[in-house]
Amino acid sequence: MNTIIKLEEVALFILGIYLFSLLNFEWWWFLALILVPDLSMIGYAFGNKSGAFFYNVFHHKGIAILLYILGIYFRNELLQLAGIILFSHSAMDRIFGYGLKYEKGFKYTHLGEIGK
Repeated sequence: MNTIIKLEEVALFILGIYLFSLLNFEWWWFLALILVPDLSMIGYAFGNKSGAFFYNVFHHKGIAILLYILGIYFRNELLQLAGIILFSHSAMDRIFGYGLKYEKGFKYTHLGEIGK
């Protein structure tokens, strides 16, 4: 089952790359921005609860899709880009086993405990 989930996330990451290719940005923007959502881990400096909240907001695919759709609706490529980056980054994280966080601590995710 774990392999199927990872393959699904690889497919979603490829979808993110495809959607990015439809925008009018140079490819280096994708590479430069793909790790930006990890800045949300700064929330852990204020405790596990705020850390989990900020991490989950910036790694939630539903929020990413909403931003992308709003970007299409308003014809705003920056919103579309933000949605694609959040979506692609979330898929990439899940390929490596990093899921949405529980308030218990960083290593406790909806995909299981990191490092086990």
